[in-house]
Amino acid sequence: MVAIIQVENVSKTYRVGRVEVPALRGVSLAVEKGEFVSIVGPSGSGKSTLFYILGGLARGDSGRVLIDGSDFAAMSDAERTRMRRQKIGFVFQKFNLLPTLDANHNIEIARSIAGASANQDGAHLRRVVELLGIEHRLHHRPSELSGGEQQRVALARALVNRPAIVLADEPTGNLDSRNSEIVLGMLRHSNQEFQQTVLMITHNPEAAAYGDRIIHMRDGQIQSEERNQPVLT
Repeated sequence: MVAIIQVENVSKTYRVGRVEVPALRGVSLAVEKGEFVSIVGPSGSGKSTLFYILGGLARGDSGRVLIDGSDFAAMSDAERTRMRRQKIGFVFQKFNLLPTLDANHNIEIARSIAGASANQDGAHLRRVVELLGIEHRLHHRPSELSGGEQQRVALARALVNRPAIVLADEPTGNLDSRNSEIVLGMLRHSNQEFQQTVLMITHNPEAAAYGDRIIHMRDGQIQSEERNQPVLT
């Protein structure tokens, strides 16, 4: 199989005043196309720092990150932005929806940024919102939606352009059990039906169980990993 994400000896240290805080210590991993990988670990383990570096939202101090064979560190800011727009969908714990737009326009803005026309792949958009159960909430603004509905809108926004990679950072951290199951089930479904590679950061073992592989981090390093029989949807 071909690695769509390749991390090679990545380190990252934050400086707070005169204090240096190592966040990543020589992390290496590979994620194959079509995998669903869960990365777990306590707060301060480095998993969120790794997430931001994988998404091209931050730079490591050393090492390399290759996305589909292209080295993020060797790219200009414009090239990195184009890579994110074309290949990566992001899901965050905080929903990051625009408060003045309704759910439909929050989803559509991702298509506009990617250069998709309003009529392009409308069937895929309808399929995604139906699977997430938000088709009847598309004309409501975020303030009129529950937290679970807002996260489902954010997930639809991440999936609508069929990105090759979906990066999810604690996507169920603010959700109840029912909405957690919907969001995790959709991530699993997008992996299986749409052949998207999913990498999910979580501290929740029940959420991690949706992955094909579980990677355990602590103190900025990968401690262990295991193959998993994932929860099926």
